Amino acid sequence: MNKIARRMADIQPFHVMEILKRAHQLEAAGRDIIHLEVGEPDFPTPPTIVEAARDFLAGGHVHYTPALGLTALREAIARFYHDRFGADISPERIIVTPGASGALMLALAVTTDPGDEWLLPDPGYPSNRHLVRSFEGVARALPVDASTRFQPTPAQLADAWTARTRGLMVASPANPTGTLLTQAEIIALHEAVAARGGILIVDEIYQGLNYGVDASTALTSLEDVFVVNSFSKYFGMTGWRLGWVVAPQAYVRQIEKLAQHFFISPSTPAQHAALAAFTPATLEILEERRHAFAARRNTLLPALRELGFRFATEPQGAFYLYADISDLADNSETLARRLIEDAGVATTPGIDFGDNAPDRHLRIAYTTGEARLVEAAERIARVLRTG
Repeated sequence: MNKIARRMADIQPFHVMEILKRAHQLEAAGRDIIHLEVGEPDFPTPPTIVEAARDFLAGGHVHYTPALGLTALREAIARFYHDRFGADISPERIIVTPGASGALMLALAVTTDPGDEWLLPDPGYPSNRHLVRSFEGVARALPVDASTRFQPTPAQLADAWTARTRGLMVASPANPTGTLLTQAEIIALHEAVAARGGILIVDEIYQGLNYGVDASTALTSLEDVFVVNSFSKYFGMTGWRLGWVVAPQAYVRQIEKLAQHFFISPSTPAQHAALAAFTPATLEILEERRHAFAARRNTLLPALRELGFRFATEPQGAFYLYADISDLADNSETLARRLIEDAGVATTPGIDFGDNAPDRHLRIAYTTGEARLVEAAERIARVLRTG
């Protein structure tokens, strides 16, 4: 007999992966699909990183590492924070994880008791609320809109806070909107959370993918926060499944125990590969790619505006456009289906990102080359002209 846990009734599918599955089906049938749906850079892993992995694997000694990660990698991450952001972080506070998802799992597992509430911006990354539920917490949405660049405010937090609230989770740059929190805004949110005895988790997974403004970290100003990051986005290592969390020192031993049981250790080849992520040669490649993303954004944004897509805010980070499609269609899911079936352009409807006007929004990722983005806009235009 099936004895499925009750929590599974609250776990929704990751809709973008369903779209990706349909895109692959169409491609298998011979269709040309332009992928603007998944948050995965199209660039290959930098060759310096691949070479580091190859050199390590050639030795054949692929064993477990400590549960917290390679000491050398934790030290390299700490140096990166110091050199790029002027933040002095002890390597002991850095826990290397199987992707940023593993980092968020650890942060939630070590802080969440059954029934604890976490405040999450809506729209926001869908897995966050489902991970909260997986640890028997309750995800409570904070509806955000363009008036605050789709970011929560201390006043909104104060109105939503209850005796059961455990903390607040924010993202900068944010998925799906690409908007940022300034240092002053993060500090103000932290003060509002700390005044209520709560915890602040800051998702910095898209850190480094910033346009027109310097990248930053909450760790420059704050210590008693959890900061989640990833090698997937800026560093271009999606399939290597490696991330990290910087935790307050008091939580590190407890997180270590969880990591020992959850994962044993992160991928050893991926960790040795990531040691090359912070070298000058690699960082030069990554900065070239960041400029390419900026050019893509500057190509796609005006092209979609001309077609009737509306953008209440312009993204300053990540690689997404969060488009209001209410002038073009009654429902973003319907439009997304039309675009993939009739135009061969895959996008993500707003339903993935929460309950705050999802039918009015599409997330469009500029994770392919400029020529393909121009072609995507032309294909979309043809579909829209047919009504």
